[in-house]
Amino acid sequence: MPSTDLDLARAFAGLTDPRIDRTKLHPLTDIVVIALCAVICGADSWLEVEEFGHTKHDWLKRFLELPNGIPSHDTFTRVFAALDPAEFQTCFAAWMAAACEATGLTPIAIDGKAARAAERNTFSGRLHLVTAWATENRLVLGQAAVPDLGNEQAAIPELLKVLDLAGAVVTIDAGGCYPEVAQRVTGAGGRYVLALKDNQPLLRQAVADRFEAVIEGGPPAAGYDIHEEESKGHGREETRTCEVLRGVTGLPGQAAWPGLCTIAVVCRISRANGKETSEVRYFVSSLDADAATLLRLVRGHWGIENELHWVLDVAFREDTNKTRVGHAGENLAWLRRIALSLLKQTPGKGSIKGKRLKAGWDEAFLASVLREITHV
Repeated sequence: MPSTDLDLARAFAGLTDPRIDRTKLHPLTDIVVIALCAVICGADSWLEVEEFGHTKHDWLKRFLELPNGIPSHDTFTRVFAALDPAEFQTCFAAWMAAACEATGLTPIAIDGKAARAAERNTFSGRLHLVTAWATENRLVLGQAAVPDLGNEQAAIPELLKVLDLAGAVVTIDAGGCYPEVAQRVTGAGGRYVLALKDNQPLLRQAVADRFEAVIEGGPPAAGYDIHEEESKGHGREETRTCEVLRGVTGLPGQAAWPGLCTIAVVCRISRANGKETSEVRYFVSSLDADAATLLRLVRGHWGIENELHWVLDVAFREDTNKTRVGHAGENLAWLRRIALSLLKQTPGKGSIKGKRLKAGWDEAFLASVLREITHV
């Protein structure tokens, strides 16, 4: 097999090939490596992946076999439709774990996003993906697709199964605010901060009542903390206030929520163009932490919208992608998330879209992006 200092193919050496022998005209590692390189360089469909392969044939030949040239876009579609998404993700597990360990990372935000053009029989009517996002170094740790006839509540436990949660603090919006999720997080050695909404009406009301009592009667002697932050930018002023009660007992059904010891309320007031809007959100947590720490975790979770979801739509055009046959849509979405993570880890200025263009123009830069996987 060809070999250079960019031996990327070894990352996929243990991947199970879903094809029958007579259809294996192209090595599986060739197919996966070409697809990953293409997505990094700006390809957003299997047809564009094929075109990238033809354009970069000579460069790819330096470290891939390519016995029958570049696979067709139909071949890419069929292979990724059959490829096991969970097994595909494990190819990157060692790299992601090493990257997290190197930064002492603990906060993990879990949130869902629909690919609006890819129709599926889910609660959103679209291919809907739940992603685990390492908030402090902007790294995708895993994803799970919402099953047909299902919602995020069905996908979140499957995603948690594949994550190393020892020492992690998992933040999830109301779609994951269930005792079963809390049990799975704590059972794996993690702690949780879960947003409360109307899917837990009794618990939410009880938490709201606790903070209402603080307003009416003053803070209790112990366990209460408050922290406020202000920010300005882009014509907007925001004030965020977090209040925390620690050592909480006596909440409805509290025994079903392992480790629950802290509740919090976060109020966000925004002022722009002479108008003021406000938002109040409640949280339950197994983390015995002060208000400043809880607010940092909540803000980190909010960042998933700008740092991940917005970039996937703007730089990778995820919302316009219609790929949905078999596992092809889920696996292509995983390639986008890995490409985004790699580009964020690669030193250099510029937007993700700009880095994708540069990777397509400059083979040395593309090689440096790919080495973010192989060097660990």
